[in-house]
Amino acid sequence: MATTHGGEILIILILALLSKAISIRARHQIINDPSSSINPSFCFSWRLGVEVNNVLPWSTVPIHCLQYIEDYMIHGQYEQDLELIMEQALKYMNGIVLYGDGMDAWVIDVDDTCLSNVFYYKSKRYGCDPYDPVAFRAWALKGWCTAIPSVLDLFNKLIDQGFKLILLTGRDQDIFHQVTIQNLHNQGFIGYERLIMRSAAYKGESGVKYKSSMRKQLEDEGYRIWGNLGDQWSDLQGYSSGNRTFKLPNPMYFVP
Repeated sequence: MATTHGGEILIILILALLSKAISIRARHQIINDPSSSINPSFCFSWRLGVEVNNVLPWSTVPIHCLQYIEDYMIHGQYEQDLELIMEQALKYMNGIVLYGDGMDAWVIDVDDTCLSNVFYYKSKRYGCDPYDPVAFRAWALKGWCTAIPSVLDLFNKLIDQGFKLILLTGRDQDIFHQVTIQNLHNQGFIGYERLIMRSAAYKGESGVKYKSSMRKQLEDEGYRIWGNLGDQWSDLQGYSSGNRTFKLPNPMYFVP
């Protein structure tokens, strides 16, 4: 009787180990074989890992997650996630007592924070294709980026509240300065204090180092950075990041 019972336990353990091995093998196949069928739960887990900055580094979206990312970006969930984050930012904003000296600031990123590039990334299979600097430059120079509505709403409320808004972008100043100003204006981003773009002195530096340096300069000028809003972790990491940061979702690309 005891022997039979022990045999049953052994069989159960063997089956459990086989199941785990098959699961690991299947996941490896999913990640590396574009033709394999995909469990949507894997793509959900992958996106979550990206958003909490646990998937590092990554250069492209897994090809089998194309449909999942497209559905996320254009069928409502992305907008719902943004609205929840903006609600939290507004609650935080309403609890701040301004000093009233014109030095209370928020730092806000531009690409896929103020302005959406989702129409461009549709042509790049929502990040499944490698980053194409030539194609992105051509796109950005058209000035066709559309406002992200929930961010524009926060932007206007921050201005009405008396904050100075500093737009800090990694876009090249020599190439994109005028078109970025026009695109922002055309989409309703009016009344910000300053637009900071990457100058020649910061070419080649990581996003974290460049943006940290710019924020430190703002603090040295006397600005108090109450909030910092961006779609990349490199918008928020480093020093002088502000009193509170807000990360917007972006499963389409990663900027170090």
